[in-house]
Amino acid sequence: MIYLDNNATTKVADEVLEVMRPFFTDSYGNPSSLYGFGQASRRTVEEARGEIQKLLGAKSEREIIFTSGGTESNHLAILSALRSNPTRKRIMTSQVEHSSVKNLCQSLGREGYEIIWIGVSPTGSIDLEALKAFLDESVALVSIMWANNETGVLFPIEQIAEITRKKKISFHVDGIQAVGKLEINLSNIPIDYLSFSAHKFHGPKGIGGLYAHEGAPLTPLFVGGRQERDRRAGTENVPGIIGEARALKLVMDHYSEHSKQIRMLRDRLEEGLLRQIPDSFVNGRQEPRISNTTNITIPGIEAEVFLIRLSEVGIAASGGSACLTGALEPSHVLQAMGLSRELSASSVRLSLSRYTTAGEIDQALEVIPKLVRELRRLGEVWK
Repeated sequence: MIYLDNNATTKVADEVLEVMRPFFTDSYGNPSSLYGFGQASRRTVEEARGEIQKLLGAKSEREIIFTSGGTESNHLAILSALRSNPTRKRIMTSQVEHSSVKNLCQSLGREGYEIIWIGVSPTGSIDLEALKAFLDESVALVSIMWANNETGVLFPIEQIAEITRKKKISFHVDGIQAVGKLEINLSNIPIDYLSFSAHKFHGPKGIGGLYAHEGAPLTPLFVGGRQERDRRAGTENVPGIIGEARALKLVMDHYSEHSKQIRMLRDRLEEGLLRQIPDSFVNGRQEPRISNTTNITIPGIEAEVFLIRLSEVGIAASGGSACLTGALEPSHVLQAMGLSRELSASSVRLSLSRYTTAGEIDQALEVIPKLVRELRRLGEVWK
């Protein structure tokens, strides 16, 4: 299989699996236990926390909270900020957020909050002027993603952070597609909350984290035990935590080398597809993007049929967010960028990783254009 859906999830690195293994079989003590067997797990968890703190440039280990993944981290940050400002009833976010933020905001809108949806340009860049125009003392929180999960377009988080800091408004960043794909130093950016998830950078599923700047309010979603300094009840996922820290260290230790290699292969894939498939175009190509992602519109095909046929010939790709698989609605991201429903439904996302090879890209460039020609011919016959 040629796996080109790394924004949905990634292969667990062999080195990560190896470091996790003992915590399933030998060192399985509960970190909350007082005896030595449990306290050995506690020390390992805190070492992993310290590793992630350093890799993200956080000032203190206390700023890192372990969660079950990106969705929980996003909810913990957003709901904490709102509960700390009960008199403020406006939330500002973008029209192209991941469903874990978008759907939560829609739910909060039904509960009485006013949601301000900031638009994007046809190239996918956020409307900063609109963001500035709506910021006032009635806004409880700004929640903006760092890298779009469908197009890879990067938002100017440093600029937004400065704007929100001056207005003294809480700022949450969905960094789930950015952590592990960008060099991040949180000590230099006034972010209040940053969400991340291990399975996006070759760690295990079911473990993520939230950076919460010291002083940023945090109200637990779950009550029970006193884990995570009373901020997240529930027995710690020790193997997952160890795996998350190891995965992030691996990817950041080789960041320059791997990002250059991935970008080169991504660009080769894009250029080859655009050259061989008439009328196709890449969404967000004019903007800064994470190095592994391309979102290409291919008029004359239905993405759902195309993806099934790709799977049949051994290529894994997607039409957008993995959380929306099976949904009939075309991408809300592409429609926010001005694409019609028809063109949005003719778009596919291809996302690479450090395990993607040049041979796989060459094979994809041989198979995909042939499949597009076949589907377009069939489409004309059906018409």
